[in-house]
Amino acid sequence: MRIIGGRARGLQLTPLGEGDAAAHLRPTSDRVREAMFNLLINGGYGNPLAEARVLDLFAGTGALGLEALSRGASHATFADDGAVALSILKRNIALMRAQAETEILRRDATKLGENRGRKFSMLFLDPPYAKGVGEIALASCLAGNWLAPGALVIWEESSTPAHFSGLDRLDQRKYGDTYVTICRVPQ
Repeated sequence: MRIIGGRARGLQLTPLGEGDAAAHLRPTSDRVREAMFNLLINGGYGNPLAEARVLDLFAGTGALGLEALSRGASHATFADDGAVALSILKRNIALMRAQAETEILRRDATKLGENRGRKFSMLFLDPPYAKGVGEIALASCLAGNWLAPGALVIWEESSTPAHFSGLDRLDQRKYGDTYVTICRVPQ
């Protein structure tokens, strides 16, 4: 697993192999991550990564948020509640030397609570596949005022998400057994 593009291109992140099922870690493959970021950059959304404030839910290794930082995001907040994931995430942030640009929330992504800080312009939502928790996390995120109007939601799942909680669906692509859906929070 590595950073695909931007200032940290080629940086090798903490190896996980195929993942850690016991810790619910299933890293997004380099191929899917590259396709996802190419879609963001070339998909007619302007330049959504430039100076973006990114929220990475079910962060796991942090590869999505760190890739966004490498490609121009100004800040990434990672939320996960797994001890193994948090340990790997901290190592990956240190490898990228991104401590000043990041924050880690040890928190269940389905129970975010109220946001007391600045809102986010981009959300990466990568829940455990086929468990229905992505919809719950998105609802929690919206109810807690975490996303700015017009924020992009990039949702990675094993099937088409069932509910978009009033978001505008912009695009959806399938990469192997992974669906990537891009939505926007209404203005």
